[in-house]
Amino acid sequence: MRLIFLFFFIPFLCFSQSIFDPQQLYDPSGGLYDKDSIRDIFIEFEDPNYHTILQNSFFTNPSFRIPATVSCNGISHDSAGVRYKGNSTFCIPNDNGVPKVPYNIDMNYWISGQKFLDYKKMKLANAWMDATFAKEYIASKIYKKYLPTVEVNLTRLHVQGNYLGMYVNTESINKQFLKKHFNENNGALFKCDGSGMFCDTTGTPIGGEPSLNWYGTADSTNYYSSYNLKSDYGWEDLTDLIYTLRFNPGQLDSVLNIDRVLWAFAVNTVIANYDSYNGYYVHNYYLYKAEDGLFQMLPWDLSQSFINALLGWDYFTPQGPSHPQQFDPYYGEDQSLNRPLTYVLFNNEDYRKQYTAHLRTIINELDTNNIRSQVNNIQSLAASGVASDPNKLFSLNDFYSNVEDDISFAPWGGYGFGGIMSSLRYRIPYLTNHPEVSITPPELFSVNVANNVVSVSALNTSSVSLMATTSSYNSKFQSFNMNDSGSNGDVLANDGIYSCLLPFNSGNQVKFYIKADNGQAIKLSPERAEYEFYSYSILSNTLESTEVSAKKLISITDILGRPATELYNQPLIYIYSDGSSKINFITQ
Repeated sequence: MRLIFLFFFIPFLCFSQSIFDPQQLYDPSGGLYDKDSIRDIFIEFEDPNYHTILQNSFFTNPSFRIPATVSCNGISHDSAGVRYKGNSTFCIPNDNGVPKVPYNIDMNYWISGQKFLDYKKMKLANAWMDATFAKEYIASKIYKKYLPTVEVNLTRLHVQGNYLGMYVNTESINKQFLKKHFNENNGALFKCDGSGMFCDTTGTPIGGEPSLNWYGTADSTNYYSSYNLKSDYGWEDLTDLIYTLRFNPGQLDSVLNIDRVLWAFAVNTVIANYDSYNGYYVHNYYLYKAEDGLFQMLPWDLSQSFINALLGWDYFTPQGPSHPQQFDPYYGEDQSLNRPLTYVLFNNEDYRKQYTAHLRTIINELDTNNIRSQVNNIQSLAASGVASDPNKLFSLNDFYSNVEDDISFAPWGGYGFGGIMSSLRYRIPYLTNHPEVSITPPELFSVNVANNVVSVSALNTSSVSLMATTSSYNSKFQSFNMNDSGSNGDVLANDGIYSCLLPFNSGNQVKFYIKADNGQAIKLSPERAEYEFYSYSILSNTLESTEVSAKKLISITDILGRPATELYNQPLIYIYSDGSSKINFITQ
């Protein structure tokens, strides 16, 4: 066994606070999803009739796989399990005799523990309806700032020695993904997508929308056509969530991480990903029940972000209320639309204001110049592979022009496809000028922890709350009133500095954020809360002195501040009695 010590000072574990950065959970450069490289992946099937087999099984037995050798960078992996995947992105090219269909590759299917650049699964999408090849990539980078999101990059795919074209390489939401983001993976996991097929030729009915509607009974078979169980169990958990939403919405926060949902809805809204729960079509999300007992909403299939093909026939519609650029950010608040989750959340004053605060944060942080630069970078890397792609749907001119502008696709009768920058160019002003989004929120600055007191300066507010938790899952934040009365930890009344005594007991690692409310709008600090938060460790009940006679190890946590359950092959934070800490990495 080899012990490697990496010495860092971690200020958020001491008496002063700093912001927890969840971006550390994503892969560093050089891995499978390296944004600065485009690799060539080669698939060699043992059976030369692979296409007929996989095509037939796509309709009759979608989970069926056949063996293939998968290679990259001169390294080959035998007996990977391969199948086709997708819906419209499979059906449209396949129906037209185009071999560029999406692939699902399981390295672990026949050989236990086999990985491809440290990953057990790969999902290769053909970007069939994305002329830029960059929409899912850029969307993923935006979502990552606010909630757990799959990683995305591009790759060139070769099958049986033939170059099929440029593909979008998307991380799978599976046990490996869950372990990376939640440090556990044994909860109920559902892919929320109807069982219907775009090119369904079997005559079977289209599956129901995963709208979280209660079907009148707890019989799980009523939900099979709308939700795909990806774990060993979970139907009872899902029906409990749906039952609570329908009959006891006041207790929804006991079964659902509501803030995570609000962030997902907010990003969907800002970047015009209408192929989502709060968009045109209810699907393309996962639900995972973490060990804290709360379901998490995880975004999936971001290919229709920036309106993309959903612009459709509305391409010919003048800018106006019915145009996708002006899609209602509170769509689903009307009960008649049969969206129970948006109906409940958007009709709750506190949740609605928090969602709106998230909209403002995303809009304020959207740097269109940076987005354009990132798109240009990925397109520069992909240009030669796209130019030589024998199966791409769009022209090379469309590849570039659809970044800045909407395009009309003549072979589909002039069907419209939204541009990345053009979607933002129209969408952001519409949202910014929306009557609710444009309300001026409070101002927060100078968050401080000292002498057992949390304080913050606030303007234009009627109330300030400390939202705090000791949950190792960074959830279930409780509200504590902060005051400007000159009492209960506050030094001077009416000076605009709100304070409260630190909650919880000695030895707890506390995560917190600040929420200010002026009656019409709220402001959070940090603004990406609850995904980001401040953190401190209570090392004594008084915190009167930072001097200790002897430095002792008091706890070992993972990088999320949760008690470490595994001691090998992961970064561990060692916390000492003097408030210092260091990161250790022990390999086995």
